[in-house]
Amino acid sequence: MRVLIVEDDPGIAGPLQEGLERHGFTVEHTASGQEAVERAGSADLVLLDLGLPDLDGKDVCRELRARGNVPIIVLTARGDEIDRVLLLELGADDYLVKPFGFRELVARIGAVTRRTSTSGAATPVQALGGLRIDRDAHRVLVADQEVELTPKEYDLLVMLAERPGAVRTREDIIDQVWDAHWFGPTKTLDVHVSALRRKLGHPEWIATVRGVGYRLEVPE
Repeated sequence: MRVLIVEDDPGIAGPLQEGLERHGFTVEHTASGQEAVERAGSADLVLLDLGLPDLDGKDVCRELRARGNVPIIVLTARGDEIDRVLLLELGADDYLVKPFGFRELVARIGAVTRRTSTSGAATPVQALGGLRIDRDAHRVLVADQEVELTPKEYDLLVMLAERPGAVRTREDIIDQVWDAHWFGPTKTLDVHVSALRRKLGHPEWIATVRGVGYRLEVPE
């Protein structure tokens, strides 16, 4: 996923870019609202600060939405309700009030991506090698044979399939598939991964990145 950070404070933009890149995102950064409008067409998601030096962030949000459907998460120090309502009316998909936790941001990105990838003209059927995921029908097929998954196994597979080949951290997976406040044993994730590998018929569908997490791959 290609993320465009629109933020004029290097003390925020730098660590944010480094953190997202560690999570497998491809990240570009600009401090200019006008440049953001020009470059957003090549991004899969925009993280938009409101306090920009050249254009008001609300105007940038409005212009981005007028030009296309790229998902927009607004990063703002303005926390009052009027601003939040206005941002959503202007077309922002979500917002975070500074300061915010990095894990929360990654979870919000995942949530916005899921909502936008299954709406509008996006196809609900994803094909990866012999694997097909039909989100509308809530079905998974391997070599045209339906695979019976539990709800959590299905959610886990769908999350990994959002970015095939990208490493998803254990924390990110638990936050999104279980809950950001999950306090159960982390071994639960390993059990579900093992079960999913077995049901997909090949252990190489889900690769373990030791000390980090998992990624979905098409077996050779």
